[in-house]
Amino acid sequence: DIGWNQLYQRSIDPKADTVTDQTATPVTPRLSATVMLLRNQPDGLEVFMVVRHRQIEFASGAVVFPGGSLDASDRDPRLPSVSDGADGLDQETLALRVAAAREAFEECGVLFARDPATGNLVDGHRAADLGARYRKRLEADEIGMADVAEAEGLRIALDQLTRVAHWVTPVHMRKRFDTHFFLAPAPFDHTLEHDGNEAVDSVWIRPAQALEEAAAGKRTMIFATRLNLERLDGSRTVAEAMARATEAEAGIVTVCPEMTMTDKGRLLTIPVEAGYGGPDFLVETSALADNKKP
Repeated sequence: DIGWNQLYQRSIDPKADTVTDQTATPVTPRLSATVMLLRNQPDGLEVFMVVRHRQIEFASGAVVFPGGSLDASDRDPRLPSVSDGADGLDQETLALRVAAAREAFEECGVLFARDPATGNLVDGHRAADLGARYRKRLEADEIGMADVAEAEGLRIALDQLTRVAHWVTPVHMRKRFDTHFFLAPAPFDHTLEHDGNEAVDSVWIRPAQALEEAAAGKRTMIFATRLNLERLDGSRTVAEAMARATEAEAGIVTVCPEMTMTDKGRLLTIPVEAGYGGPDFLVETSALADNKKP
C-alpha cells in the first residue's frame, strides 16, 4: 500500500506532492508489492494490517497491508532454482512475488518457505528463529531471500501468494508507485507482529470492522486500502477469498485514479472493470472519508 499517502495528502492540500508543471513528464512509478495476509476466525475472515510510523515518508500513520518497494535482491538469478511457484514467470512477475514474500517476513515475521524434505511450510517456531537471525539483515539490504533459502536449505513458497490487484499512483504525484497486491493465507502457527520500525502497531481485524473504524475516524485509511478491504469483505473464509482471487487473477485491471475538481469536492475516477464499483468516488476531507458516488 506504499505510495498512496500522497493521495491522502492531496485530498487535504491540493498542492501536496504534486507536479507543479502540468506539462512535465510524469514521474516513473517504482515497482512495489503489498500482501494481504488472511486467517479464519469464528467471527469470519481476518486480515493482518500494520500502522505506519508517522515519521516515515509514505503512508505515515495509516493502517495498511505490509509491503514496500522491490529490492535488487528480489531479482537475484538464483531465485527460480530455490522457489516453488516460479515456473513460467517472467523476471518482473517473479521479482514482485519475491518482494511480497520478503516484505511479509521482513515486516511482520511470516515466512513463506518450505522444507523440501517434508514438503511442509516451516513451522512457527522455526519461522521465529529465522526471523531473529535474518529480518534485520533483510531490512538493511545485506542479504536477500535467495541467501536465506540457500543458507537454510529451504524453498521459497511463492505458490502461496496470489496476485489480486494492481494500483498505480496518479500521474500528477511527485512520488509514484506501481503497486501489486497479493493475497495469501497466513501459516496457522506463525506469530505475526510489526517490525517496530516502519510499522509501530499491528492488528488482526475483520475487513468490515476496519472499514467501520476508519469511517468513524478511529483509523486513518487511504483510498487503495479501503477499496481492497471492501472487496475482501465479500469473502467469508480464507478458502473463499483465495478461490475468488485465483479465478480473477488473469483478468486484473490496472487502477490509476484520475482526480478532478467538482463543485462537490475532489473526484477520483477508476475503471469499473477493476471490480471496485464506481467509477466515481467523491473525496471530501480525506482519501477515505465519504467516498461515494456524486
